Amino acid sequence: MAENKVKSFFKGLLHNQIIIPLAALLILVLINLIADPSFFRITLGRSSAGYPVLSGYLITILDYASELAILAIGMTLVTAASGGQDISVGSCIAIAGSVILRVLCGNAGAHPETMQHSIFLAFMVALLVSMAFGAFNGVLVAYFKIQPMIATLILFTAGRSIAAWINHNELPIIKDAVFGYFGNFIPGIALPTPVFIAILCMIIIWLVLKFTTLGLYAQSVGINSASSRLNGINPELIKLITYVIMGMCVAVAGLIKVSRIQTINYSVVATDIEMDAILAVALGGNALSGGKFNMWASILGAYVIQFLTTTLYKFNVMSTALPAYKAVVVIILVVLSAPVVREKLKHLGKIISGKMNKKPVTVEAK
Repeated sequence: MAENKVKSFFKGLLHNQIIIPLAALLILVLINLIADPSFFRITLGRSSAGYPVLSGYLITILDYASELAILAIGMTLVTAASGGQDISVGSCIAIAGSVILRVLCGNAGAHPETMQHSIFLAFMVALLVSMAFGAFNGVLVAYFKIQPMIATLILFTAGRSIAAWINHNELPIIKDAVFGYFGNFIPGIALPTPVFIAILCMIIIWLVLKFTTLGLYAQSVGINSASSRLNGINPELIKLITYVIMGMCVAVAGLIKVSRIQTINYSVVATDIEMDAILAVALGGNALSGGKFNMWASILGAYVIQFLTTTLYKFNVMSTALPAYKAVVVIILVVLSAPVVREKLKHLGKIISGKMNKKPVTVEAK
């Protein structure tokens, strides 16, 4: 009986989407354990201001994966509902960050001695702007039937120029230490603040998916838009909502990004982060063509991507070479997700399972 339960557990685990990022995470853990066990050491030190802070590669992963995990939430919903990806998130993060800095600077110039408005007001303005740009993408995709990658290519191309225009091509600097808390540490708390922001976003999306029908509707629209309409669902509205949620995620990531350094570099901030967000969704086992999704697998995929990035940096891989390594991961995921490969793997699994369940034949002695 116990043996059957164990078999049933592992069979269910193997058929769960989350097995893909878990397997990738396990491989990375083993590589680092063999190469350098000190990779997993966490130390308690002091910040420049004298406050206790935790440091180590694992803390770095938790910290810098926070923005990616937040973006993976929006990207998963967009992918599920529209069957495409939003490639403008990096540029829109630049816009959101630029708006935040513009509000904080007010009319005092690019380098004010004190913040001219509250951080809450600056974030709310950036949130509204990001939601508006998300709605712009959503309208193009849902109502004008433009392919998501083409529709979001507009802001991907123009977004950083818009961000620079907002602050008159200047690089604003906020000197107030409080603004830096959102992207670094709050005095007296040893864990980076972005970790808590990411957890809060996860709780919110969990509540949304649990107590609303958004997740079910997004999957239904992604699987078959025409059938979902016959069942009383408005496919255009669902797609629009997912893009607006993507905009909200972008605003939160933008706050973290500019808070880390308390300024912005329009051409560099959040470069290629949209590719990492899409890779996180794929690594979570979600079909990039839309439909059924696993939000937690995508979020775990985001942390695996950052784990991979940190590991490559640990092995002194140049930042310019990182996309090549991630491209290899993309190729593997695309090949494994191909219907032909999936069918062959399923057939191989049945053969192995059949051999394992075959009982040995015993011959009784006469």
